[in-house]
Amino acid sequence: MNAADSRYASERYVLATGFAQLPKGTPLSEQQKVFACSLVFDREEDRVTDASFTFLMGLTEAFLRNLVIGRRLPHEWNKLQHDVRERFLVPTQGAILQALRAAVDRYAEAKQRA
Repeated sequence: MNAADSRYASERYVLATGFAQLPKGTPLSEQQKVFACSLVFDREEDRVTDASFTFLMGLTEAFLRNLVIGRRLPHEWNKLQHDVRERFLVPTQGAILQALRAAVDRYAEAKQRA
């Protein structure tokens, strides 16, 4: 295992995913029916340390990653939601927020059970 593979080997990191159906008639929906996001959380800080999204264009993913990485979630959910609505002006915005919310909720529920 190289250094990149072991980046999240510590038990402090967890990965949560979220999914949402894409609206019809968008370029992304021509390739796939569902939008997916994966968020890596640092459980000690409730902070997103990495994120990945299913997009056709790298710039779109990079922009959204920069909005999400570093956020304390679910604590900063309202600020993240506001920033996505104000700064991430894409036809799939609602699906993106839905998938993000699903991942954040999945993380929060698991943390509550622990």
